[in-house]
Formats: sequence, structure tokens, C-alpha cells
Amino acid sequence: MAAHRRSTHRKPKQRPLTGSAARTAATLALAGAATAGSVTGAGAAPAEPAPTATQVRAKVDRLYHDAEVATEKYNGAKEEAATATRAVDALADEAARRTARLNTARHTLGSLATAQYRSGTLDPAVQLALSSDPDAYLQRASYLDRAGDRQNGLLRGIRRQVSQITGVKARADQETERLAARRAELREHRTAIRAKLADARKLLDTLTADERAAYERAADARHGGGPSHADRSAGRAPVAAPNSRAAQAIAFAHGAIGKPYVWGATGPNAFDCSGLTQAAWKAAGVSLPRTTYTQINAGARIPRSQLAPGDLVFFYSGISHVGLYIGGGQMIHAPRPGAPVRIAPVDEMPFAGATRVA
Repeated sequence: MAAHRRSTHRKPKQRPLTGSAARTAATLALAGAATAGSVTGAGAAPAEPAPTATQVRAKVDRLYHDAEVATEKYNGAKEEAATATRAVDALADEAARRTARLNTARHTLGSLATAQYRSGTLDPAVQLALSSDPDAYLQRASYLDRAGDRQNGLLRGIRRQVSQITGVKARADQETERLAARRAELREHRTAIRAKLADARKLLDTLTADERAAYERAADARHGGGPSHADRSAGRAPVAAPNSRAAQAIAFAHGAIGKPYVWGATGPNAFDCSGLTQAAWKAAGVSLPRTTYTQINAGARIPRSQLAPGDLVFFYSGISHVGLYIGGGQMIHAPRPGAPVRIAPVDEMPFAGATRVA
């Protein structure tokens, strides 16, 4: 019995595979090894190499430029939204005035109708026959005829006013739709600006302290930065402006040196590029439009060779940046986030054109 139990637990002897069975086993083993190798290789795929400091700097510059393009679009949409808001408010006021006049006309018409009702409905010939004073009756009848003419005039006026109010409300609806579209544009451009600036900050955070300092120095050099230019009193040498208004605009821009760049800002404590030029010329009594691509058409276009202090100078193919020329190949401008208003050379960016305001 014991021998029987031992035999039941004994491992059966495995026979070596031969022929087709051996070949099948080898094939399965190779396939399994290949599969395992491919899975291991997929899991261990090398990560993309981190961008170099040079690549980061180039991408940050592009993001800042794209943010400035979006900023000018935001400024334009904001100005159009303000115009649409004023139009909606004006139409609402007009509709209210016309409605008040309509209500007055309706009240007058109602009073006339009430008076006629109270006067009775007898046929005029019968009223004349029964009258104890025919002369007095005929006089009253002439008053009634005139009252009828007045009533007809009131009715025509009421119909005209109702038609006019309907037209005013239709225009108000159109302006309201336009305002809604501009507000949607504002949200879109604001989101784009914030996203690009956030991406730029994230990229800068990947640099070492030394690399970031080198980037800031290089950016300052490109945008005319430096200790003397960061001071608001810098560059105060007299400028031979062609007229008093240009001199006033330049004086304002000098006073803004050192103030921060903030997208969408028009002063007095911060500026974006077109906000600075608009504020400078406003100080000189000249009203400029809000954006770079509208400011370039706000005066006479001039070639670069004829630049004079006070001229507006524009950059990039999309007219996305502007500065105020101060002579000697220099301008005052609001460069970008993190770079305050400063003096810079005109040839630091791709020149796109110039405009003489006054």
C-alpha cells in the first residue's frame, strides 16, 4: 500500500520532443521572445530631449510677439465694444424719448374721444333743429370740425411715431448683437494672451538662474534696456521737435520711462505699446485711435529716411508694435511684459512703416 502511495506522487518522466512537436515548440518560444522584446522596447522608448536654452529663448520671444499681436486685437475689439455700448445706450435713450411722446399723443387722443362721447351722438341736423340758439350751435359745430381735424392729425402722428420706435428698436437689436460679438472677441483674445504669457513663464522657469539672467540681458539689449534707460530721467536732452505738439508728446513719453508694460493699459501707471503712443499724443491734444494697425493710418505716411521727432514708428509685417521716434535713430516704447517703458534703437525690430501725426 505504501509503495502504491509513493508511486502516485512520483513525477512522470518527460520524454524529449522530436520531429514536428519540437519544431512547433521552438517557433512558439521565438514568437514569445520577440513579443516580450517588443513590449520591453515600447515601454522603454526614450523621452524627447529637453529643449536647449537657445531654443527656449527663441520660443519665449515668439510667444511674447504672439501675445502682443493678440493684445492689439484685444485693444481693437475693446474699442469696438465701447462704441457699440454707446450706440446701444443712445438708441435706448431715443426709444424712451419717442415712447414718451407717443404716450402724450395717445393721452391727448383719449381726452378728445372722451369729450366727443360726452357731447352725445345725435345727428348734427337734429341737434340744430332742437337748439334754442342756432347761432351758438353752429359755432360749436365748427369747433367740433376743427377737433376732428386735430384728432386725425394725432392719429397720423401716432402711426408715424409707432413706426419710428419700431425702427429704433430694430437698430438697437442690431447694435446689441454687434456688442455681444465684440465681447466674445474680447474673451477670445484675453484667453489667448494669458495662455501665451503663461507658456512663456513656464519655459523661462525651465532655464537655470544663469540662463535666465542671460536671456533677460539679451532681451534688454534687443529692446534698448540698460540702467540709464530704466530711469525716467534718462534721455532728457532737448529734442529738436518739428512743432510744439510733437515736443509735448515726446515730453510725456519721457515721463513714462520706467513704468511697466501691461497689456491693454493706456496709463497713467502702466502702458502697452499703442497705449503709450496714444497717451503721449493725447497729452499734446491729439486724439489717436487705440491700436497699432489703426494708428498707422492716423496721419501722413513717411519714409524712414524722413523720420522726425514725434513720428510714430511701426514694426513687424502685421503692424503689431509701435514706438514714438525721438531722433538720432532712437524711440521710446513699451517693449513687452517684464520690460518697462524705455528708449531703444529703431533698428532693433523689423521696420514696417512710419506716420507723422501733426
